[in-house]
Amino acid sequence: MKTVLITGCSSGIGRALALELQGRGHTVWATARRPETLQDLESRGIVAATLDVDDAASIAALAARLLAEGVVPDVLVNNAGYGAMGPLAEMPLAELRRQFDTNVLSLMAVTQALLPPMMQRRGGMVVNIGSVSGVLVTPFSGAYCGTKAAVHALSDALRMELAPFGIHVMTVQPGAIQSQFGATATAGAGPRAATSSAYAAVADAIMARAGASQQHSTDTTAFCRRLADAILSPRPPALIRIGNGSHAMPALQRWIPTWLMDRILRKRFRLERPL
Repeated sequence: MKTVLITGCSSGIGRALALELQGRGHTVWATARRPETLQDLESRGIVAATLDVDDAASIAALAARLLAEGVVPDVLVNNAGYGAMGPLAEMPLAELRRQFDTNVLSLMAVTQALLPPMMQRRGGMVVNIGSVSGVLVTPFSGAYCGTKAAVHALSDALRMELAPFGIHVMTVQPGAIQSQFGATATAGAGPRAATSSAYAAVADAIMARAGASQQHSTDTTAFCRRLADAILSPRPPALIRIGNGSHAMPALQRWIPTWLMDRILRKRFRLERPL
């Protein structure tokens, strides 16, 4: 039986993965910024813990709680994150920083806080949830795509650096997965598609990109079933792609020339003509 700690369990992938792993008999620590969102998980025997990944004090408090209870996670799943959508030329730098803080720097902050006991024990796994959006970049999602590309690169480095300590690092690159991601992204993109924007003429394209992750999306439970299989495998993969578009998008990026892909995406998001 493994002990698994998952960030961002208030909804979506984190919540479904917690239920999947707990259903297989493993001890799951589900974390979220708002503890009230974890009450039903706790009622099913999952350990609920408060964690705001953007708050250093919150991270330290969780690490202290684990130490006090003698818990060393066998698996850390860095799932918490969100998507900031809109044209980069107009995205406030404060929002861009927040996007990188939450999706990249906070991921590393949680990992660094929980790694020492795992390194001392010389065993464990870190699972970082990236995205195929970090492989094939699309207009109006540059901030989000940039963070996921960074997560992929950091995971590659961590995988090699932690190998001597017996710690495996797995990068997960989901395609379109059912979740609240699209609703959150759409709500955030709304103000950046306003009439005052230089991109007002393509406001509908901005909103379409914000909600694209929920088009033909893969069922979250089915996604987490496959992810759990990979996590619990005797030989877990370094990289796994699951969900609609998770294989097609990287293939397009690899095989289609940049000039042609630019043309396709500019047409798809109505950027082929002057605004």
